[in-house]
Amino acid sequence: MTKTKAKTVIRIVLFIGTLISVYFVPWPIVSAWIKPLPATIQEQVDKAADYGFDGIIVCVNRKDKPVELFASGYKNKEERIPSDPTALFKIASVSKLYTALAITKLVSGGKLSLDQSVAFYIPELKGRIAYADQITLRMLVQHRSGIPNFTDTYMYWASPKETPKEQLALVLDKPANFKPDEDYEYSNTNYLLLDSIMSKELGYSAFQFIKEEILNPLNLISTFGSIDEVNKDDVMSGYYVGYDGDLKTENVNSILATAEDLSKFIRALNDGSVFKDKEEQEIYSSLYKYEHTGLIPGYQTIAKYHRHIDAVVVQFTNTVNFEGYNWNLSEIMYNRIVKILGK
Repeated sequence: MTKTKAKTVIRIVLFIGTLISVYFVPWPIVSAWIKPLPATIQEQVDKAADYGFDGIIVCVNRKDKPVELFASGYKNKEERIPSDPTALFKIASVSKLYTALAITKLVSGGKLSLDQSVAFYIPELKGRIAYADQITLRMLVQHRSGIPNFTDTYMYWASPKETPKEQLALVLDKPANFKPDEDYEYSNTNYLLLDSIMSKELGYSAFQFIKEEILNPLNLISTFGSIDEVNKDDVMSGYYVGYDGDLKTENVNSILATAEDLSKFIRALNDGSVFKDKEEQEIYSSLYKYEHTGLIPGYQTIAKYHRHIDAVVVQFTNTVNFEGYNWNLSEIMYNRIVKILGK
């Protein structure tokens, strides 16, 4: 092959490669990312429909300033009810922050030990969960147990289980994904077990403890342990792309909260006011993080504290699609709101 022909072939290959790369560029993400930043948060929130969201709620909690709430779209699109910034929302995995804090308080009070095993607290699980006598509470909190995630079982979200017993049954007698403390893998089963252990040791529900020791002292009166505890008309509807129904009434064992309540909790967690003393705060810091996201069919939550602007920003979006760029678009929306605040 002559040099001229070789150069021609290279040009053709590069051209084809360019076409392929352009074809696979996530244009919805690029489009959302490059658009000029609006002047106000409300202007950005009003673009939620352009991102594919039926409804959105945003809460900005800045120190020594009134909490600010923003909303657009629909609380219930079938009935054309506008988004209500005070609506309750299923915060999904953000609930783990409350659980981790409750565990911390029980450890600080000497009622639980981070170094005791699952089998110590629930002996009947020895032989049913691999390494149950070696997996400690610390490993559960930090997602280092190796226990399979029950929500990863085949077609789980097509018919989610409503009780902890049914959920746990999905992973009993299954092999571990890795030996205890040898790796990290996010698993909802870890926190299912933590809730069960707390309830067993306390003699009442883990959420009751959370309410008494965390919510009440912070005056968080719009945070609840289950959809069964609230007026369903107060809950924001949830939608999954390709499914026509409203997912609001499904009991998926998620805490429900208003954006304002959640923002106050995140601020208290980060400024330390939720801890009884420095020692308790140090226990928590050694265990878990101070922010979280949540994702279940119909409900997406981002809840973080941003030190550079001393602001907690909570975002709820109520349209989910596990395929495509749905989650990425919610993050772009969130990051643009933070940038507007920073200006």
